Amino acid sequence: MRILIASTNKGKIEEFRRILEPLGFEVVEPKEKIEVEERGETFLENACLKAKAYFERYGIPTLADDSGLIADAISPYPGIYSSRFYSIDFGGKEEVKTTKDEANIRKLLRLLKGKKERSAKFVVVLFFYGGDRGFFVEGEVRGRISEEPRGEKGFGYDPVFIPEGYDKTFGELTPEEKDRISHRGRAIRKFLEIIKGCEGVFT
Repeated sequence: MRILIASTNKGKIEEFRRILEPLGFEVVEPKEKIEVEERGETFLENACLKAKAYFERYGIPTLADDSGLIADAISPYPGIYSSRFYSIDFGGKEEVKTTKDEANIRKLLRLLKGKKERSAKFVVVLFFYGGDRGFFVEGEVRGRISEEPRGEKGFGYDPVFIPEGYDKTFGELTPEEKDRISHRGRAIRKFLEIIKGCEGVFT
């Protein structure tokens, strides 16, 4: 089965590919980014907007991801603003010196500096859309924010997120270790359980 991933984020696409392709799915990467106004107030609303926009452009059953980090001390932030946290007014804007990911992390650590409360969670909603029908699944992993970035694997906030039961950040874990426990890995496995029962519906 061919599945289009509604994203041009190389890190996300690679995570989907690592899990789905060994199971016989063909992961299709968009040839170009579609500018989707993420005007939703929830991860689900934004995932739905992206899935429908990419399906309309490419005509391939589409899996969209909307995800983010929520730090309890400043909840609900970064939240649905995770990818552009550096640019929003909450907590003051952060200058992009190297990458947007680095600016997001720098702002997060600045806002948490000196705080004892460093618990956080990664949340994801996957919305699968095939034209006239679709469904969604959710995934979550709890952990805490480190004092400084550690590790160069992964992407986004991975270098500062330490999952429960570990002393390493996502940025220090191997891809296989991360896939077993990550919010996205958990959501993809839920998606697989549902899609198995939908044979012939979305193809």
